[in-house]
Amino acid sequence: MRENEKPEVGSITWFDLTVPDAEKVKDFYSIVVGWKAAPVSMGDYNDFNMNSPESGKTNAGICNKRGGNAHLPSQWMIYITVKNVDESAKLCKETGGKVLVGPKDMSGYGRYCVIEHPAGSVCALFEPA
Repeated sequence: MRENEKPEVGSITWFDLTVPDAEKVKDFYSIVVGWKAAPVSMGDYNDFNMNSPESGKTNAGICNKRGGNAHLPSQWMIYITVKNVDESAKLCKETGGKVLVGPKDMSGYGRYCVIEHPAGSVCALFEPA
């Protein structure tokens, strides 16, 4: 995707993992996969962007189970781009799903929410800025 180009609606645009100890888990993926961790300041702690060792491209995030992430399940979460995150959250509830987080702003990147579909699986919906 080119800089300033918005992702296509329906595409999976991000992956992250929320765990109690991101420092330890980022070390695991650095050893096993080869990713290089880049800290992302969250104030009094760091989350991490996990970057390709060859290109430096950011591939995923590893986050601490704190703040807004405190109630998220410890699993790899996909972010699916939607046209309007507020409308998608409303439709989620109307069709038997749950909205677990948000919708809320992502510091200039857009808006997101975390949903659970009726069978219990969890994902995030993302509307780019």
